[in-house]
Amino acid sequence: MSRTPPRFPPLRRVLGHWRGPGVILAAVGLILSMLSTGSASARADLRANDKTGGSSSAPSVKAPVRVAEFVAECPFTHRLPDDPIVFPGLPGASHMHRFFGNDSTNAHTDLAALKKGRTSCNPIADLSSYWTPTLYDNGKEVEPTGTTFYYLGEGVRDDVIANIKPLPAGLRIVAGNAKATGVDDPSSISRWSCLHHGEVNPSKDFVNCPSGSMLESYLDFPQCWNGKDLDSPDHKSHMAYPVGGQCPATHPVAVPKLRQVLRYPVSGDPSRFKLASGGGFTMHGDFFNAWPEDEMARRVRDCINPIIKCGADGRP
Repeated sequence: MSRTPPRFPPLRRVLGHWRGPGVILAAVGLILSMLSTGSASARADLRANDKTGGSSSAPSVKAPVRVAEFVAECPFTHRLPDDPIVFPGLPGASHMHRFFGNDSTNAHTDLAALKKGRTSCNPIADLSSYWTPTLYDNGKEVEPTGTTFYYLGEGVRDDVIANIKPLPAGLRIVAGNAKATGVDDPSSISRWSCLHHGEVNPSKDFVNCPSGSMLESYLDFPQCWNGKDLDSPDHKSHMAYPVGGQCPATHPVAVPKLRQVLRYPVSGDPSRFKLASGGGFTMHGDFFNAWPEDEMARRVRDCINPIIKCGADGRP
């Protein structure tokens, strides 16, 4: 609400026919008093507007999105028939893999080697290595154009999220089953869908995506750790999936859940597609953690535990 500024009488009317310095000084004092009163009223109006929002233009603070998440975008780096988790020290012993993130990964890779390597990831602090079986379209290798690795708190209760611990340096995790026998095999956890086409039902095997769309692969890694081993003989027993919103007693340490999301620039008849490991249901992923411990700890503390959505820089 605006207030009409005070109107002051002309000095001539105040003085009338009187003359002399005393009268002039008195008139000047009267006008200054009127000005002071007007300024006080204007200040009161401003204070009222600040309280009611009537004319205040102060920017509002945007609340953080309540999702426990930070991400790493890690483009394709190289391709090798190596697997430093399943076949360590044995070059060429595996089917063909595509590698993301650390560009030094090969059959002889260990944590020390990863720490010396370079990365394709954003953020560059992430020196981890990620790898999956190569996709073929009529025998031709296809590399994904979208490669996002989400670190999430979902899958467990909020009180568990509040106590999630950082992934330990050197932890190795395998998700999915390269030897799955079909879509009905419970060991297969693959999920294929079409970008921006929710009308196509997801499947454990390849799906037929409309022209102009892209084939998407989703894979969730286990998020419960036994608290002791960085790997295990079968490369899976040291990790487990949560049950009923919490980690089982055998694997009591909740860590961020890694979700691998890959997008391939192919669509159409899925009979053309094949993985180096077989059908779409054999999709699997390997992860070798080489995040600097302080960077991982900060992201868990600032993004995962308080359930805040963060970007690649680990900030809301």
